[in-house]
Amino acid sequence: MQSELHNTVPFVLTIVGFFATVVGMPSGDASDSGSKGPATHVVEKRSTGRIDPSGDLSFGSPTPAEGAELWNLAREAGNLDVNSRYAYLLWCRDFAATSVVARDRQGTIAGFITGYRRPEAPDVYFVWQVAVAPGFRRRGLARTMLDQVVLRMRSNGVRFVETTVTPDNKASMRLFESFAEANGANLTRDVLFSERELGSGHEPEVLHRIGPISGPTRLLDGALPD
Repeated sequence: MQSELHNTVPFVLTIVGFFATVVGMPSGDASDSGSKGPATHVVEKRSTGRIDPSGDLSFGSPTPAEGAELWNLAREAGNLDVNSRYAYLLWCRDFAATSVVARDRQGTIAGFITGYRRPEAPDVYFVWQVAVAPGFRRRGLARTMLDQVVLRMRSNGVRFVETTVTPDNKASMRLFESFAEANGANLTRDVLFSERELGSGHEPEVLHRIGPISGPTRLLDGALPD
């Protein structure tokens, strides 16, 4: 994943198809800053102020009970490839440890990032989708969530962050460019899946790879649990 969310290839509704997609990770959809990249992951405009996580928001891992809320938020985003509701429920069960949600004081989800460590490259964290609720945009929430989830992944040996962004998703490009700059890391881009592979009407998914990460990413108060 945003900041704006970007695109993801829709999951197949069967368990086999779903996990094949997750393990193979089609193009991404949760970022928002690189220059080219798959299409929809982050749904938040350029931020004008930083979120204070110790104030009106808290951060943690999603639960299966929140899967439907993530699905609704992805639909509201408008520019994300929305997967099935079932896919979000499974994600919140099986990939909760590598994802993050921001909740307001009433427990409503203000935003989320879904991601996973690549099975064949455990030092790589792939950002799948990034979404921010309309009422919480323009506050830097997408970047705050990205900082938090990546710092947590760093404690597990992650040194690189990947995501895909479509060429027209400028917001996501800015998100990941700013993240790379803040961490003193290189950002490279290369087409991961072309229009030929994705099908007619789908822009190419451009892989954004950031790392190695050794910069000042820091965990904020009230962040992800161990």
